[in-house]
Amino acid sequence: MMMETALGQQSRQTVLEDTASHLLVVDDDRRIRTLLSRYLVENGYRVTTADTAAEARRRLQGLSFDMIVLDLMMPGESGIEFAADLRTSSDVPILMLTARSELEHRIEGLEAGADDYLAKPFEPRELLLRIASILRRQTRGQPVEEAVSFGPFSFHLGRGELKCGEEIVRLTERERELLRIFATQPGETVSRLDLAASANGSERAVDVQINRLRRKIETDPSNPIHLQTVRGIGYRLQID
Repeated sequence: MMMETALGQQSRQTVLEDTASHLLVVDDDRRIRTLLSRYLVENGYRVTTADTAAEARRRLQGLSFDMIVLDLMMPGESGIEFAADLRTSSDVPILMLTARSELEHRIEGLEAGADDYLAKPFEPRELLLRIASILRRQTRGQPVEEAVSFGPFSFHLGRGELKCGEEIVRLTERERELLRIFATQPGETVSRLDLAASANGSERAVDVQINRLRRKIETDPSNPIHLQTVRGIGYRLQID
């Protein structure tokens, strides 16, 4: 009940992009499945749901997913059994959810192939942070574009150079570092906690730095188009 209330209270409207990560939520509890789906969609993800392992397999046959959010305890084939079988043919990341918090069950889920584990009831913000962290680890293993473009701007990752058309935009070292972080994870939400940790600073300092950067890349910094706020979590860079 605590988790359901928190999910409902913290949900918010977000415009969903075609480039958003696609998650498969597998849970036999219809209420939890619906709440999770709504909350994740409103925080920028595309979501497909399944109530059994069998239905999840059917979804996987026809669609490509960036990650699976999987309940451990399901009737019939359990989440652990499904994860272990899936690992024989797929390396799609798995975040396992369960009401069981005992160490042996956590280990069992990880041994079955889960990338991370979250015990119910959980704080919705922690769910988002764990999902973002797993997706970020996947992104790091993929080739990174040499440059990204957003609006009239282009940012070259290797040189740390930002241009508006042909004109170079002057950046501080911290602004350059922030753009590199966002450009290596285009369209993905980066938490304020992670941004603060990257500079051994505070979340408040991150907000100040983001506002300064927005003055250089946004027509209206109070209504950003490129460097967007994901309320209560962090920021993301929307590229072309």
